Amino acid sequence: MRTAIGMVELNSIAKGIETCDYMVKAAQVELIRSSTVCPGKYLILIAGDTGDVRASMKEGEKRGGECVVDTLLLPNVHPQLIPAISMATPTPALGAVGVLEFYSVASAITAADVAAKAANITLIEVRIGYAIGGKGYVTLTGDVGAVRAAVAAASRDAQLLVGTTVIPRPAKQVFDSLL
Repeated sequence: MRTAIGMVELNSIAKGIETCDYMVKAAQVELIRSSTVCPGKYLILIAGDTGDVRASMKEGEKRGGECVVDTLLLPNVHPQLIPAISMATPTPALGAVGVLEFYSVASAITAADVAAKAANITLIEVRIGYAIGGKGYVTLTGDVGAVRAAVAAASRDAQLLVGTTVIPRPAKQVFDSLL
């Protein structure tokens, strides 16, 4: 079974909670996250078989109506993506660090998937929306060449990219602060 990720972002918290209920009842999906994000929006992230995610997303867009501000459907996501979003990545070895920052949560999730598929890196985290002004950012690690390749690939067609950096030899304290 291939895993897909679906996201619906709404501008109403009340409508977001209601929409989430409809989405998880519409198909066999796993609720990865359902919460407020800055500034006053509501985010629903689901995962599952592509067909189920597609059905749940259709219901979410229908029920969310005019409150829907963004959606994302990514079929066949890299296996590291869901743990990175859930902040459940096993502690990686110290390596170079890459960071990609976006104005959009959907853009950060998409870039993390592209980066993980582009090079032999480890996704540390995909931070989305909460306490960062609705932005999203991706942190990843690996050898310097792989990190540079992953960041370049994820940046190439990225939307709403704020900036990127690659730190070839981060201080251990900086690396540990990302875990």
